Amino acid sequence: MAISLRKQNEIEKLRTASHAVGKTLNYLRENVKPGMTLIEVDALGDAFIASLGARPSFKGLYGFPNAVCTSLNEVVIHGIPSNTVIQEGDILGLDIGTEIDGWYGDAAITMPVGKISKEDEDLIACSKDALYYAIDIIKEGMRFKELSFAIEQFIVNRGYQPLIRFCGHGIGKKPHTEPEIPNYVETPNIKSGPKIKNGMVFCLEPMVCQKDREPIILDNGWDVVSKDGLRTSHYEHTVAVINGKAVILSEA
Repeated sequence: MAISLRKQNEIEKLRTASHAVGKTLNYLRENVKPGMTLIEVDALGDAFIASLGARPSFKGLYGFPNAVCTSLNEVVIHGIPSNTVIQEGDILGLDIGTEIDGWYGDAAITMPVGKISKEDEDLIACSKDALYYAIDIIKEGMRFKELSFAIEQFIVNRGYQPLIRFCGHGIGKKPHTEPEIPNYVETPNIKSGPKIKNGMVFCLEPMVCQKDREPIILDNGWDVVSKDGLRTSHYEHTVAVINGKAVILSEA
């Protein structure tokens, strides 16, 4: 496994791309309203990314047709924008990637549409809190498996389950690079595998299911739901390891 170590000037380029993602997510959080279609949400995001001088890196990536992954309610990741109208009480995952000058950024939120239930507030809070918890505990020399285990324990202790077979990832001059960073562990030995080092840049993205961590891909070949068919949540940041700690690059 070859995990790149970035120089400071490269991290700044990744920060520029990631900052555009953060600004776009904030813009959508403020402007997405009940009655809009998912296609309209995507168009808003696409235009805003362009206004920042960035390219929407998801469009065409592995065949994905749009700029924004719009994952509604039961869809946890990779939701394809459609003519579905979002309603008061829905929860909407927004996952965005950008590219500026050959460097990539990536982040995601799950947002409430109008007033939502306490159950959905707690569901969203789990993925968001798990993300910030993971960022806070990262230190140089920690193994990635230890980080995955900590994320899994956080989610399970909240009464939820991490989605399996999908994961966080490295990022740089490609949108997805080594390492893969699951939100769970499959082996009992978490003191094995690569260690976190200064200069590494990667995306953490807790994907939270309610009862069943098994994914199902819907007929469009993209939308991923939990086997339990219940609502899900997803949060993501791009982070760089600087002076032994994780620094968020994708905040606006």
